[in-house]
Amino acid sequence: MSNKFRGVVPAMATPFSATDESFDEARFAALIDWYIESGVHGISVAGSQGEFFALEEKEHLRLLELAVKCIKGRVPLLAGTGRITTRETIRVTKAAEAMGVDLSMIITPFFVQPNQNELVEHVVAVAKQTKLPVMIYNNPPRTGVNVLPPTLKRCMEQADNVVGIKDSSGDVTQSVEYKLITGRKGILFSGRDTIALSLFMHGADGTISPAANVFPKLVIKMYDAFTKGDYKTATAISDVLAPLREAWAWGSFPVVIKEAMALVGQSAGPARRPIAPLSAERRADLKKVIAGIQDAATKF
Repeated sequence: MSNKFRGVVPAMATPFSATDESFDEARFAALIDWYIESGVHGISVAGSQGEFFALEEKEHLRLLELAVKCIKGRVPLLAGTGRITTRETIRVTKAAEAMGVDLSMIITPFFVQPNQNELVEHVVAVAKQTKLPVMIYNNPPRTGVNVLPPTLKRCMEQADNVVGIKDSSGDVTQSVEYKLITGRKGILFSGRDTIALSLFMHGADGTISPAANVFPKLVIKMYDAFTKGDYKTATAISDVLAPLREAWAWGSFPVVIKEAMALVGQSAGPARRPIAPLSAERRADLKKVIAGIQDAATKF
């Protein structure tokens, strides 16, 4: 299982039309081809960077359907199928399974902020309605809900197809504990570019990376250097990418990632309103960051 779900997986941005914010299917297909041609090990759709929260359920399902069609089995498809309620999540997950996705990634219910027992009940209820491998998506800065390591263990014990977690908490200690408490059987993906390399050192299987939307080849080079034991190069690449990670704070989530993609010629359109474009000043700053990374990337 962990051999299939590993490596660098872009946390794919969902492209929207600049005129009416509709789902841009042509750009979606083109971006998937670009990621795969760049050498990614999988593609994650309908996550936070993919603005799943801004998608109507009909759009969500169409996005998953199109992802399966466009990827054509070339790399694993990690499909975000989480919604706020258990019944909605089950419905979307079962539909995703019928479409042919490879893994269901379910974010914790948000706004309602369930406790740890309720989280276990939610995840297990979803997992028991599908044969897909299920990975929990933990993103407490966005959801206000944090999956504690014992909760992951309980989920895995109660449903064999709960296989691990994507952790975007930014807490390295907690991320490592997910591995330790499951006897290193649980799949662990970093959801934070800032600590991806650190988590590789602790046995993470891969990174579901926002930065891979902009510089997929460079993130892959970092991962490959690490797997070859070339920690000096891996660290150097991580340092080169650091200014991009810092720039995420320059605008409301997730607009910066989309503006950065446009600057490298891989536009995903605007973020859906109420998220506004960057100011001209901030866009100029971001352009300098992108140019600096592009220049530094030629050394690797």
